[in-house]
Amino acid sequence: MQSLRFVRAVAFATYKEWAAYRSHMAVSIFIGPVYFLVQYFIWHAVYASQDILNGFTLSEMLTYYGVMSVITYLTFDFADWNLQMLIRTGKYVTFILRPVSHVGFALAQKVGHRTLGFWMEFIPVFLIYLFIFKIELLPPQPFWAVLSIILGFLMTFFVNYSIGLTAFWLTNAEGVRRVFLLMRDVTAGVFVPLSFFPEGLQHVLFYLPFQFMQYVPVRVYIGSYELAGITMSIPQVVGLQAIAVLCMWGVCQLLVHLGARKFTGVGV
Repeated sequence: MQSLRFVRAVAFATYKEWAAYRSHMAVSIFIGPVYFLVQYFIWHAVYASQDILNGFTLSEMLTYYGVMSVITYLTFDFADWNLQMLIRTGKYVTFILRPVSHVGFALAQKVGHRTLGFWMEFIPVFLIYLFIFKIELLPPQPFWAVLSIILGFLMTFFVNYSIGLTAFWLTNAEGVRRVFLLMRDVTAGVFVPLSFFPEGLQHVLFYLPFQFMQYVPVRVYIGSYELAGITMSIPQVVGLQAIAVLCMWGVCQLLVHLGARKFTGVGV
């Protein structure tokens, strides 16, 4: 109960803080649809000479990108950037002295930030895709879709937080962070569905944590899952996603423990 009150208090404070700068989020209402419009024209050109590509029809492909876009608004996270700044400046020491862990504090911050993003970004863009682009955005299995998005929310946080922890070992981890984030988005299916990669690479991607950030929530939202020739039912893949989140939480906690032993509390 005390932990719940802590999360609620931090989340509410973060919500109010970012609400003062809500114009920054409002820009996303235009960026998302513009990016989707580019994808719309590209895939219309690709499908001009064929009806099916790698198992996707044009309608299914556009639905994939539409769902990917709106889910990204719900799972967006920058814990890696915040954590690196705290470690580099030495301000992380203030959290070592507090009776709460920074992991819990950062997760509560994300809850508040994405709660604001839900009505400032998700809902407007969802309505634009649904009524202007005529994209089918109503999941056939709402319960599993919501559960998978929550797990994707947690996986994104733990992966990004782990990236931020590299600052314990690197003087300036910004370069590593940028490269890793690019690789993360590619292997999470943000740019193209993972089923478009060569089959051998798909088997590698299946065992990496990144598909559980966005690719799995999107496929669950759509109502089917397939990767590397492996087809799973929606409950099965969500169960696998939950196990992956627990494993990533364990990795994150291990890195926190190892990093804290190295931290000197001196900024650079």
